[in-house]
Amino acid sequence: MDFRLAALQRWLGAHFRDPAFTLAPASEDASFRRYWRLRFADGRSFIAMDAPPEKENSRPFVSVAALFAAAGVHVPRIHAQNLDEGFLLLEDLGSCTYLDFFAKQEPEAPYAAATEALIRIQLASRPGVLPEYDRVLLERELRLFPDWYLARELRRELAPQEARDLDAAFEALLANNLAQPKVFVHRDYHSRNLMICEPQPGILDFQDAVYGPVSYDLVSLLRDAYVRWDEARVLDWVVRYWEKARKAGLPVRADFAEFYRDFEWMGAQRQLKVVGIFSRLRHRDGKQRYLADIPRVLGYLHATCRRYSELAPLARLLDSLVPA
Repeated sequence: MDFRLAALQRWLGAHFRDPAFTLAPASEDASFRRYWRLRFADGRSFIAMDAPPEKENSRPFVSVAALFAAAGVHVPRIHAQNLDEGFLLLEDLGSCTYLDFFAKQEPEAPYAAATEALIRIQLASRPGVLPEYDRVLLERELRLFPDWYLARELRRELAPQEARDLDAAFEALLANNLAQPKVFVHRDYHSRNLMICEPQPGILDFQDAVYGPVSYDLVSLLRDAYVRWDEARVLDWVVRYWEKARKAGLPVRADFAEFYRDFEWMGAQRQLKVVGIFSRLRHRDGKQRYLADIPRVLGYLHATCRRYSELAPLARLLDSLVPA
């Protein structure tokens, strides 16, 4: 018996005082959260979030939702909450993600809307509100790559020189990441967490937001783990963001070449983290489907490392990684 689902249904029944609704799975999640769509005969629909409190803390979701809504972007309205049990009743933003949309439609308009929303979030930034994206957190994320991808997925033990090269690359990336100006960072601002709705985009999965490097969310958006665009197109989108960000007064570098370097080096940190997370999802959580996206993410990483002499040792290590 699904005891969590039964408890959620009791809570929803008490809230609506109307048992005439249906529940169906709404989406998958890489965490322990589950999402259900409620439908009523009169056409109303809502999303119920089930986040077991012993595994997921829903309070950051509530606080960041308020923060981002105040910035003027479209996050789901919270209609009801029971944080002790880990239940939230949310506005339904529909079922068409950016990733779904891109299968049939051109991405220009959605990416323009996502860029505008990102700038609004960043303009609302101030220190002391969200957790710091500090060295400890950034480095912990980098270590997911050797701990889960190299050791668990590839069963690869690094030679002493390879381990030193990897550590040196991590230090170089961290120095760049920590030197970047700080803003509010969603941390997973990509095509599976952005929805086609009105107003666009609807923004989901923001509960892990932090205060950190200004280029991070742009990398999440344009070097997406789930969909890849050609480099010329990505470069054009980065330029458009940079021009709008400068005009809005955001603390991006005045020289575009320097900003693009920040974008790429921040991307390398994120890509190492994502490959580690996808491997962990397989080996710890039994979620196999993320493995199919690892080659795309490694492709981004490899291309970046080949462009910068400081990252050449990491490029050589990547060249040597042949999955079993």
